[in-house]
Amino acid sequence: MFRVFNARNIAGVFVALLVAACSTPQTTALLNSGPHPFADRAELEQVVFYEQEAHQCGPASLAMALHESGAGVKPEDLTSFVYLPEKQGSLQAEMLAATRRHGRVAYLLRPEMGAVLAEIGAGNPVVVLQNLALSWYPMWHYAVAVGYDLPERELILRSGREPRQRLPLATFEHTWARGNYWAMLVLPPGKLPQTAVAESYILALAELELSSPQTDTWPGYAAAIQRWPDNLSVLIGAGNAAYRRHDLAAAEQYFLKAQQDHPASAAASNNLAQVQGELGNYEAALASALRAVALGGPLEAVARKTLAEIRQRMERRR
Repeated sequence: MFRVFNARNIAGVFVALLVAACSTPQTTALLNSGPHPFADRAELEQVVFYEQEAHQCGPASLAMALHESGAGVKPEDLTSFVYLPEKQGSLQAEMLAATRRHGRVAYLLRPEMGAVLAEIGAGNPVVVLQNLALSWYPMWHYAVAVGYDLPERELILRSGREPRQRLPLATFEHTWARGNYWAMLVLPPGKLPQTAVAESYILALAELELSSPQTDTWPGYAAAIQRWPDNLSVLIGAGNAAYRRHDLAAAEQYFLKAQQDHPASAAASNNLAQVQGELGNYEAALASALRAVALGGPLEAVARKTLAEIRQRMERRR
């Protein structure tokens, strides 16, 4: 990515020198394991292809993923946000930030080959970071994984000037490992990653909210509640989102369930107290706030402030 290159030639010149000498633990384990939770073959043929201009693999790859997510974005629309002239390329932080700026969830995958294949099998193209040269002489490159063929042991990429690069899984693993197994999904709020972890997904939604306050993230929380109805992070996140939407009744229900299912959570009790107080249910709010204070921990100061505010409201009512 930081140099002009032909991806096919680079892989042939550099990677072939190392494949014979290095093992590919993820590929080997994947191919030798039992039945997979995904098909033997999959390809997302509908994913648009944008040919990469010099040093522009970041904007091109991100534009492909954004287009598939429903955002009408082209590489030239992203250059000013993603491309760093002094680096002659794009850093991961810019790729994540530009994704959120366009109202999409930027979800980092677990550093596992199986996660990449599972997402492709579920219909989600995966933006990957490769080092097509050597650890001490890197040639960074972003591509979009859109397919795989396990019997043929190949991954299919939109890469550089190649709309359908077929790369041996072992070769891909080498180049991907040198990029620290970095892989990202670009999804609209509400479409969950196939391999999503609840806490990671809620964090990704929160980061989207910070970067793009105008984006409606509620569909993401609603989908998360459907998949993980008892998860503390999901319940707190959904309650907070409902609160921001001024739906206090829904927020109360999410925080109440969080408190009931996770009685040791000071956050659940504190947030519940806040909402109950705003609803005018002061006796319940007082009990929730006292519970949050008693639980202590890092939120004790916040809980004490909530308790003081509730007591002040109760005094004003008298």
